[in-house]
Amino acid sequence: MTASVLAAPVLGKTEPRLFTPPLRELTPETSYGFEVIDFAREIDHPLLPWQEFAVIHGGELLPDGRPRFRIVVLLVSRQNGKTELPVVLSVYWQFRKSVPLILGTSTQLSYAKESWQKAVSLVRRTRLLDDLHEPGRKWLRRTNGETESWTLDGARYRIAASNSEGGRSLTIHRGIADELRQHRTYEAWDAFEPACSPEDAQIWCLSNAGDARSVVLNDLQDSAREFIETGVGDPRLGLLEWSAPEDADPEDVDALLQANPRVGYGLDLEVLKTGAARAKRLGGEALAGFKTERMCIRVKLMNPAIDPGAWSRCAGPVDLAGVRSRVALCVDVAPDQQHASLYAAAVLADGRVAVDHVGDWSGATCTHQLRRELPALIAKVRPQALGYLPSGPGASLVADLADRRKAGRTGWPPAGVKVEEIRGELTAVAMGFAELVLSGQIVHPDDPLLNQHVAGAEPLKRGDAWVFSRKGDGHVDALYAAAGAAHLARTLPTPVGKPRIVTAP
Repeated sequence: MTASVLAAPVLGKTEPRLFTPPLRELTPETSYGFEVIDFAREIDHPLLPWQEFAVIHGGELLPDGRPRFRIVVLLVSRQNGKTELPVVLSVYWQFRKSVPLILGTSTQLSYAKESWQKAVSLVRRTRLLDDLHEPGRKWLRRTNGETESWTLDGARYRIAASNSEGGRSLTIHRGIADELRQHRTYEAWDAFEPACSPEDAQIWCLSNAGDARSVVLNDLQDSAREFIETGVGDPRLGLLEWSAPEDADPEDVDALLQANPRVGYGLDLEVLKTGAARAKRLGGEALAGFKTERMCIRVKLMNPAIDPGAWSRCAGPVDLAGVRSRVALCVDVAPDQQHASLYAAAVLADGRVAVDHVGDWSGATCTHQLRRELPALIAKVRPQALGYLPSGPGASLVADLADRRKAGRTGWPPAGVKVEEIRGELTAVAMGFAELVLSGQIVHPDDPLLNQHVAGAEPLKRGDAWVFSRKGDGHVDALYAAAGAAHLARTLPTPVGKPRIVTAP
């Protein structure tokens, strides 16, 4: 037999990357999940390995028999069987445990109805459950805006849309909140969550990763992560998160397997790998969408100018002392003139461009402070060039310094420093910097200011090209300064002789 035949199949990860640890060993006595697994096999609808892990850990019991978790937050990438799990759970709760009321919700009523219909179809084809509901259609209601089913002993499964009315006036014993990432406000959650008031109530929240607008999901996810890391918080809020690390390369197979536990059970790894390569090539919204949907990574922006994962991977020690002969500086000022930044860059011996923070200024007097301190900073760094963006507020600042020289004041510009307008090249500066980051050709010192400005930057179209946008109240002047410095550093003449490199790779 060939090696390829003998090779073990590639399978998704059964265990989530992040999960709330159990309070004690999980056994059939300490988790109702084992009974769910047995029930699923009895009704000929067995669970996948990752789903079994989910029900065992999500079904953990307290010593008094109540569910340990009042709220279970389950995160997994799209097309992994996420919505199949509540189908089995709802039938189990209704027909095996006679739970008085189960309410299933989703962002659209049609989505909640689809899960409910799957549960009904599963019951109908399962002879084992025939004696627990009335024959024919007498155990279903789909009229007057109500969709529900019930058993002979009165256990009901209803559905509702996730809105300000979903769950009001009800007492819910088991809740299902599908697509929690779509809750952009607390309006629907505030209608649903308080209705789950019985002491033994439990809510299962299911979703793939959200973005900055997914306020309810993000708050629950962050709270659960904090408890996992520190032990501080709500021990009855559980997290089961099948996701790739936030800085993972989309083509990292191990990261894809971590976020896609159904690989090898009907989900094709090659499809994921092809999609990853395409998303990296396209960047922007395509890349952010792939990370959200296929890697279960929360993204701050759906259309970031700089890929967050690639930016994180570019972090490393920076020391420009050994490349003084090829250092360039760039200054930029935010449009509201409440923040200004000065960054340095130089091309290293290995071809990468190192960028580093030189100075930044905040507040109403930031330009005054920058104007006063810039000559001394340039004299200290001794760059080959100082750049600025002529279309931005930094241009007036540099022009003012030039006027000082005309007025007879000395010290500007320092000897040997060329002051350059980055005229007509703004799209090249922005797009070139983004490409360098994506290809791993930038190294930065993980500077908090630059990280913040990178995280908030979006591309602003200019014909077929784009520049960094400066939307809302945030600033991106640090990013412009770093990108401008990198652009200048790459265009400086190569000095004679090999420079002494002290920067760590």
